[in-house]
Amino acid sequence: MSSTNNNNANATSGSKDSSYTVTSSGTNSQGNNYDHREYSSGGSGYHYSNSDGSYYYSNQNGSTYYNDGKGSSTYTTSSGHQVKK
Repeated sequence: MSSTNNNNANATSGSKDSSYTVTSSGTNSQGNNYDHREYSSGGSGYHYSNSDGSYYYSNQNGSTYYNDGKGSSTYTTSSGHQVKK
């Protein structure tokens, strides 16, 4: 079963067009929830929501975003440049 989400562009999406369809989702052996996303603009990515409160996005443009759930986050561009908060 797939679902569609039309989000406004934000720092974690890595895209101006962040409309996507969730093509698969579940829980891995560590108890972390995940979903695989196909974007309307092309490409795919995924999202993890972890049992420790952290979460991670891998975006269709090659960028990633990690939030440790404790106030720190790292955005990494597709070229490898990191922005930490």
